[in-house]
Amino acid sequence: MRPFDDATRRNIADACAAFARLPEEEAQPALKRAAVAVALTAAGEGDETALLLTLRASHLRAHRGQWALPGGRCDADETPIEAALRELDEELGLRLTGADVLGTLDDYPTRSGYLITPVVVWAAESAAIRPNPDEVASVHRIALATIERDDAFDFIAIPESARRVIRFHHQMSLIHAPTAALIYQFREVLAGRRTRVTELEQPVFAWK
Repeated sequence: MRPFDDATRRNIADACAAFARLPEEEAQPALKRAAVAVALTAAGEGDETALLLTLRASHLRAHRGQWALPGGRCDADETPIEAALRELDEELGLRLTGADVLGTLDDYPTRSGYLITPVVVWAAESAAIRPNPDEVASVHRIALATIERDDAFDFIAIPESARRVIRFHHQMSLIHAPTAALIYQFREVLAGRRTRVTELEQPVFAWK
């Protein structure tokens, strides 16, 4: 168990600092920049640390009703960190600053044409969460112990791709890439491993 306290914050910040991101490749004009927040907060029961996962609203044009980390497309001249913090505010009412950022993980290219930067942040004031119903159907706190279970993730083959599809088992749901891939890499960073996830595949329904 990782208690939600200053010691855990320092340990996770150190793990993120020790993680060497993949170098950015030459600009890919076909890919639009996006960012998501791996927002760490209190689990709600006890003092355990959890990450925030959202279920996207059913009326959205893209990826409606799917599990996601808070985030979205970067605005013009906006850095991924700025975008992740802005999206946290717009989606969940969480107003954080650069001082709350613990680090960034590898960029993940999606089949739908985005290059997503995961930004790890410490959200101390979790009581302030106010989901925006225009974007978020519900918010869920996933204890870090949950993603660290041996059976939390699995990998399957599909005929449409030579790459493995990653799946995160959460309660009765299967959560796929990119969300599952980003959470998986964060789990590996916590364990001190430099596991790459850019080649982990998404299910066919998420390719559009």
